[in-house]
Amino acid sequence: MSTVTVQDFAKELGRPVDELLSQFKEAGVAVTKADASVTAEDKVALLSYLQQKTRSTSGAEPRRITLKRRETTELKLGGSRGAPAKTVSIEVRKKRTYVKREEPEAQDPEALREAEEAAARVEAERELAARAAAEAEARRHQEEAERKLKEEEAERQRTEAEAAAKHAEQEHTRLLQEDPLYRAKWEAEQARVRASENVRRAAEAARTMAAAPTPPPGVAPGAAPAAAKRAGGRDRGAAKGRSELHLAEGKSGRRERKTKKPSGRVRVENVHVFEKPVAPIVREVEVPEAITVGELANRMAVKATELIKVMMRNGVMATINQTLDQDTAALMVEELGHKARMVKASDAEDKLEQAVSGEQADVETEPRPPVVTIMGHVDHGKTSLLDYIRKTKVAAGEAGGITQHIGAYHVETDKGIVTFLDTPGHAAFTRMRARGAQITDIVVLVVAADDGVMPQTREAIQHAKAAGAPIVVAITKVDKPEADIDRVKTELTKEEIVPEDWGGDIQVVGVSAFSGEGVDALLDAILVQAEILELKAPIEALARGNILESSIEKGRGPVATVLVRAGTLKQGDVVLSGPHFGRVRAMFDEAGKPVKQAGPSIPVQILGLSGAPDAGDDVVVVADERSARELAQLREQKLREQKLAQSQALRMDQVFAKMGEGEVKQLNLMIKADVQGSAEAIADALRKIPSEEVKVNVLSSGIGGISESDVDLALASKATIIGFSVRADAGARKRIQDTGVDVRYYSIIYDILDDVRDAVAGLLGTETREQIVGIAQVRDVFRSSKLGAIAGCLVIEGSVQKSLPIRVLRNQTVIYEGVLESLRRFKDDVAKVEAGTECGIGVKDYNDVKVGDQIECFQRVEVRRTVSAAA
Repeated sequence: MSTVTVQDFAKELGRPVDELLSQFKEAGVAVTKADASVTAEDKVALLSYLQQKTRSTSGAEPRRITLKRRETTELKLGGSRGAPAKTVSIEVRKKRTYVKREEPEAQDPEALREAEEAAARVEAERELAARAAAEAEARRHQEEAERKLKEEEAERQRTEAEAAAKHAEQEHTRLLQEDPLYRAKWEAEQARVRASENVRRAAEAARTMAAAPTPPPGVAPGAAPAAAKRAGGRDRGAAKGRSELHLAEGKSGRRERKTKKPSGRVRVENVHVFEKPVAPIVREVEVPEAITVGELANRMAVKATELIKVMMRNGVMATINQTLDQDTAALMVEELGHKARMVKASDAEDKLEQAVSGEQADVETEPRPPVVTIMGHVDHGKTSLLDYIRKTKVAAGEAGGITQHIGAYHVETDKGIVTFLDTPGHAAFTRMRARGAQITDIVVLVVAADDGVMPQTREAIQHAKAAGAPIVVAITKVDKPEADIDRVKTELTKEEIVPEDWGGDIQVVGVSAFSGEGVDALLDAILVQAEILELKAPIEALARGNILESSIEKGRGPVATVLVRAGTLKQGDVVLSGPHFGRVRAMFDEAGKPVKQAGPSIPVQILGLSGAPDAGDDVVVVADERSARELAQLREQKLREQKLAQSQALRMDQVFAKMGEGEVKQLNLMIKADVQGSAEAIADALRKIPSEEVKVNVLSSGIGGISESDVDLALASKATIIGFSVRADAGARKRIQDTGVDVRYYSIIYDILDDVRDAVAGLLGTETREQIVGIAQVRDVFRSSKLGAIAGCLVIEGSVQKSLPIRVLRNQTVIYEGVLESLRRFKDDVAKVEAGTECGIGVKDYNDVKVGDQIECFQRVEVRRTVSAAA
């Protein structure tokens, strides 16, 4: 028998729990808590108690009692057309009232039985009626759900039909505008339909005239039926309470008729009557800086094939996906009879730049250190002079004794901070010197007293004058016996550089990087010139600057050297440079020490950009990161389109010129350098090598070590790889051995130019090549009081020989070149160590060897020159 708690029983009776507990207590039932169980005997006891209490109160037994029952059931209705099933709750409520009748003195048992059966039948009929009502309600819910599903399906089909009709109409309109063949067919079909309609109308008119009665006198034949017809139409319209709208002759039409094809598309007939324009349509076409042939044809509403034909007639070979420059596109627009309106892509770029930079508040400017660029001819002592000022030995680490990278250093002197930019003097580094002159405040022109004015000296003077930077001349090597300062001044006067002691306005100071003579006077001259310029810049503002150099280093990613021009660059700032964007993860000064911020005129190296930017690009700390990301993507897309347009611009005259050249040998080269500026300088210098027999093609130029993909590209294009201060990794070296690709390593730029120039000229004979003999991996570093740093190494390739020169590599980049000072196996000096053997190596005049570095042993051999050329 099921039991319930006092709380459930109180809820069923609709009475408070406390009242029910007190009544149980008065009835003698041991129930004290709301969660106590109540049995049927407890309920009977409570009922007896309440009946006695009621009798004692009212004086008579109750003759009527009402009981209420409620039953809840659920019916699941299956959905139609894939609709989910629904559950319908059905509640049946019963209310029964029992009346106590006075028992008759004598009652017939048969009559009593019939009464009970009648009562049972009535109860059964009530239950059947309740169930039938519940089932009817459930059917109503199901029918309502099915009706809603049908309405939704009909609405969906109507929407699809409208969309298909709209699409068909748009496609029809587009084909009429773009496809002349489709337009001609459609016009022919419309002419045929109109001709059929005219024939039908003529036949109908003939039948009407034949059946019409004889008109009365004074009425023209055919007029009476028409008048009667119009009158009848007016009468019918008047009878219906409306007026007819009559169209002019030839303007009547039928409603659109839509038919659905088996494929689901809707065909629209008799949409409108096309009228061919009597004059050509002249459109105003927007022409951006770069646009494809297909897009230009769409803007002019002509087929791309027609545009290509016009371009071929004008001597321009192009495909539908080829990108055209703005001038060519405008010429084609005018050839087809339209008006071209030039649109600059910089409009959207200017808006993004304004959002990126934000509103520049008026910030107080403060004095800043001067930026001084050292310029001059190669081997005139620029870096040596700077070394003396910085008290370092940068020149000792330069291959061949010449500067081949642009360097940036700030020096704290007794008279203030000065930032120096050291530029290469070789002719190939013209762009580096030009960039240095553009971002500098003062140019120090270095001229050797024993050499005089040379070609790169004249070039440096031109760059400084073009940039409008004041010049201070430093005549170096004045301590040499063959020095002639007056001759140098005379040669400078010919270049319009007149010294102050000769009546001019140019400060000229004689210095010696060996003894230090005149260095203080040179610093005084620089600071005096800086005071005259009154150099100032805001400090508490968003930083702006320029990229001096960039590279990609293993383990660090893109590394950019930035010269801050204004504001303060901080670690964590979001910066934008050209098409590259990122957050500054770390900052280092020129000595490699981490710094947190850099002010105006201070050079730093930053990590965190998405790629290596080009030298000379602007750097700006962004105010809106989202706009900066959009601007970077826009610049990247623009750069990609420009490169594509330049590579695909092939005109017909060029095709004929190539056909007349016949067999021309080509020397394909791939350049991999350590920094962006060197790669740019080498590529420019190689492209300028003149030759009528051999054409030099620089297929690609990049930064970083040589990878397997570079070797595969060189193998496919029959190119020679030039590695400038970089090396191939292990996978690339194995690939080079397997394929035999020609890879040449260089550390001095004029060696590259000399070798390529000799190869192009077809000079045979011998040449000096570097051949790697062995590579040793540094496993540990030991310190010796006599020999300094001793590298504990394991020879991993070839052999290490004491008589051969070596290079120290870090992350596949050359950081030092010299000779072995000692080579030992345990305590014994040895002359050669083979692969797989441990040894101790001491590098002469170099103590910065670290664990993980590689020591490369190589030899220079004389080999017969061979030129790899492809027809």
